Amino acid sequence: MKYHELRQIVTAAGYRFFNTGAYNLNIVGMRTAGDGANTFNDFVYIAFKDREGAECCLSFPATTDPGTDYRVNPINPKGTGIMAPGQHRGLFSLGLHKGQPALVQVKPVNVYRDNNRDAVLDMDATTIENTLGGFNMHRSRKNGTSTVVGKWSAGCQVLASSYDMDIVIALASKAATLYGDSFTYTLLSTGPSNGKKD
Repeated sequence: MKYHELRQIVTAAGYRFFNTGAYNLNIVGMRTAGDGANTFNDFVYIAFKDREGAECCLSFPATTDPGTDYRVNPINPKGTGIMAPGQHRGLFSLGLHKGQPALVQVKPVNVYRDNNRDAVLDMDATTIENTLGGFNMHRSRKNGTSTVVGKWSAGCQVLASSYDMDIVIALASKAATLYGDSFTYTLLSTGPSNGKKD
């Protein structure tokens, strides 16, 4: 996806798109169709302008959903947490997730609670709660790329490739020196499918 295409999608949804200043990052998750997936079938986009004003948009395979392990066996008695779509301002800061560089949740976020213990995501608006529950953005394995979500996510936004997460952290570190260690995350519930969702 190109910079201007992502900008159009984000603004059409009524959200702010950061379009001024070098390395003013737009971190956007795209949750693709399907509710039974245990694969990295979503996307995280990072859109920004470089120091010369060139428009950049990077795309990373990811999951915005918990893996089926935690859908069937939620770690929270209220049910598995599924981040709700929206623009979550100042949600993340640089930090560590299980000892690995990550963007860590520093403000409460709305999540659905799915507590029927099956593999299918249930996003019922009546279950939404606003919580500070460790909904981070991090890599899957320490080195390399994962193809199955499994236990990599209990509700976090997880990139399939450790190398892709290295890029995200490098960009966030650069942005933090310019704008402060606070990152907005926009999660959208539409986007191109990259395969079967099961």
